Amino acid sequence: MKSNRKVEENFLWDQIMKKHFSIAWTFPKLVVSSVLLISIICIFYNLSFSNASNPSNHRSNIINTLHVVDQAMPPPVSSPPKLGPPEKTTLHHLVFGIAASARLWEHRKNYIKLWWKSQEMRGTVWLDKAVANRSDDHLLPPVKISCDTSKFKYKNLKGHRSAIRISRIVSETLRLGFEDVRWFVMGDDDTYFVPENLVRVLSKYDHNQLYYIGSLSESHLQNIHFSYGMAYGGGGFAISYPLAKALAKMQDRCIQRYPGLYGSDDRIHACMAELGIPLTKEPGFHQYDVYGSLLGLLSAHPVAPLISIHHLDVVEPIFPNVNRVQALQRLRVPIKLDSAAIMQQSVCYDKTRSWTISVSWGYTVQIYRGIFSVREMEMPARTFLNWYKRADYSGFSFNTRPVARHACQKPFVFYLSNALYNKNTNQTASEYVQDRLPSSECKWNMANPSRIERVQVYKKPDPHLWDKAPRRNCCRVLPRKKKGTMAIDVRVCGEDDVIELQ
Repeated sequence: MKSNRKVEENFLWDQIMKKHFSIAWTFPKLVVSSVLLISIICIFYNLSFSNASNPSNHRSNIINTLHVVDQAMPPPVSSPPKLGPPEKTTLHHLVFGIAASARLWEHRKNYIKLWWKSQEMRGTVWLDKAVANRSDDHLLPPVKISCDTSKFKYKNLKGHRSAIRISRIVSETLRLGFEDVRWFVMGDDDTYFVPENLVRVLSKYDHNQLYYIGSLSESHLQNIHFSYGMAYGGGGFAISYPLAKALAKMQDRCIQRYPGLYGSDDRIHACMAELGIPLTKEPGFHQYDVYGSLLGLLSAHPVAPLISIHHLDVVEPIFPNVNRVQALQRLRVPIKLDSAAIMQQSVCYDKTRSWTISVSWGYTVQIYRGIFSVREMEMPARTFLNWYKRADYSGFSFNTRPVARHACQKPFVFYLSNALYNKNTNQTASEYVQDRLPSSECKWNMANPSRIERVQVYKKPDPHLWDKAPRRNCCRVLPRKKKGTMAIDVRVCGEDDVIELQ
């Protein structure tokens, strides 16, 4: 028992001693570790303080830091090279689709030859059937036969189903695969275009966008019957290339939805409506749904480039005593000299003789007894009837004024006879000769314009006229140098120019 108790006492003693020594050893170890940690912190603090006090070391650290950041950041993206101004729209960028019929082709092709430039222009005449080849074909656009349209429904009792064929001309022209096209231009075989002005107008628009550009009818009733939002194809309209592509994709389906429409223009308009494209109106496209003389309309042309004249077989020749083709040929000279200014109206006064003078450059000069406001002179005189052959001033979609009946109030009209360019003075000189018509004698006690035989108009060409905000040109009567001749200077209006009555 004693021996066992001894063994137990020894065991307990050993356990107590081990625990004691373990505690005794752990405490000094903890103290030593704490001292070492504090010493290390102090050393790093002293080093940091030393570096901070040394500017060269500080800059070195910053540089090293920036170098590391620079390596981590992606290299800067170089800006793309600056592109030059976009290429200007030219005749080359336009492709014409001209609607024609075999029955009238031999006659109406003479209108096209007046404005078509084979070396500069591209396009196609679309006929309903083949015609014989002629020696003058090289002066005209190539001729093609329209596709068969018999599968399309046509239910309008007053129209003709050729409207379906004509409505597809833009799409058919697109499928010919012309390259570098910006605009497709639609017109008829009895339409006269001024191509230079067409380019000027289309250059204002982004051809990469969807544009449908044209104008309305002169007939209020026509616009009500068809639409005030529709381009009339005889006067011509232009469709941008992206829009032509969009139209070609859906047009055949679209046409099938409108079998009751009358013509080609309203079918195009219906498809444009489905595409969500409104008409962009340019007043230089002229449908001319009128009968009679265009004198009143052309001598008071809007302040906009003249682009087209339609219905040449319906209206009278624009110059007297010649046929229609000869009349249009006379415009070629002034158009070549200053196409931007053709038909542009200027109004001025001969105050010593109390005359009002209206110049339609390249076309006419008119002299009126008395002083009339510009507001009155810029309204076309009704030398024409509306499309329904009625002398009804309310039948037009614009303001007009009556033709004077009193002998003393009728204008004296001088028509263009010739024009030339003087390169030394950079000036055009155009001459206008009086069209003498029988009339009653005027008994007013004032100067008589009948004594003027010819009018000479001097003007500097201005190809950039339409690059600026629209403004009518100014004119002034020059001192008389020759009996029976009046001289007029037409120019761009200055900042302070005002056309005042007094």
